[in-house]
Amino acid sequence: MVDALSSLPEIIAALGGGAFGAALGPLPAFVFTGFMVIAGEAAVLVGGEEYAQITNGIAFGPAFSPAVSFAGGVAATAYAARRGYMDGFEYDYHQAKNIAQALGTKPDVLAVGAAFGLLGWWLQVAFDTLALPYDPIAMGVVLSAIFHRLILGYSIIGTIRGSNVLDMSPFEREERRTATDGGHSRARADGGEVIRPDSERAVAPGGRLAVEPWLPHQYTWANVATLGAFVGILGGWIAIATGSAFLGFGISAASLLFLNLGVERVPVTHHITLPAGTAALAVMAEGDAVIAGLGESGALIVALVFGVLCALFGELFQRVFYAHGDTHVDPPAAAIVFGTFLVAVMYFAGIFPDASWVPTL
Repeated sequence: MVDALSSLPEIIAALGGGAFGAALGPLPAFVFTGFMVIAGEAAVLVGGEEYAQITNGIAFGPAFSPAVSFAGGVAATAYAARRGYMDGFEYDYHQAKNIAQALGTKPDVLAVGAAFGLLGWWLQVAFDTLALPYDPIAMGVVLSAIFHRLILGYSIIGTIRGSNVLDMSPFEREERRTATDGGHSRARADGGEVIRPDSERAVAPGGRLAVEPWLPHQYTWANVATLGAFVGILGGWIAIATGSAFLGFGISAASLLFLNLGVERVPVTHHITLPAGTAALAVMAEGDAVIAGLGESGALIVALVFGVLCALFGELFQRVFYAHGDTHVDPPAAAIVFGTFLVAVMYFAGIFPDASWVPTL
């Protein structure tokens, strides 16, 4: 593991990948990863495993892994907001959550992205080398976000303004924070150049919302569960039809291009398709487990269940770690960690005959 963490070419590539995520913006960088996954998995389907390096070495490698480019971009966004560089953008949430926004070419912002890109890569390599039973990339994304909150001086959870940490009703009532309660958290920190859009826009009137759900169109429990069920079926079917647990993930990630372009109510689904597809492939394997050798219909039911569970876990995570905080901590990454860990637990317990691609020591 020491050799892998100190590999000079990978270190250099991760620095570039993190800076890329900062310059392009975290969400655009993640969309790029989605397109690369689609290209890589399609190449394997057509040409065989010799083309797997497109997915493994590029999309999930040291340059464009979500633990590198996306996580690096998220940290750079938190830094840029802290420095006051994003003051010119209209946004109802804290600017550190504005992950759809490209950050441009400021050297200090790119340096932060590069540093956290390298941190994310080291986390990913460490988890992968230790073969810990969950998605190493997703865990790298989650821990990188926790680290950037600690390092940049943000609260881990934030101040709870509802009746409890899960209460989203202040958002539904459109309650906003007062100036003394973080309502206007865009104060300049250094007098430097402000990153602004082409057309000047004022900050959102009335200050920040009291509670900031990760997705205003995707947070009620019933809606999230329903989405998880149907997208879980789709993720399972894509995996069954192609043998790839990752193609559905790539399609889900690439679909966020529309969200980034401002299309309203585009759902986020990659934390559903990946665990659902993984679980479907796991239960179709032969073996002596309680659930083994399932046909397509049975595997789709398992995928549906995993879709619902992971969608709900993502919502639970966002209510605890995102809605009350000041920076982006990624609910989908946390849900993928949960879903892949659950696949491994089912395998260890003798319920699933296989864990698909999830490490199992």
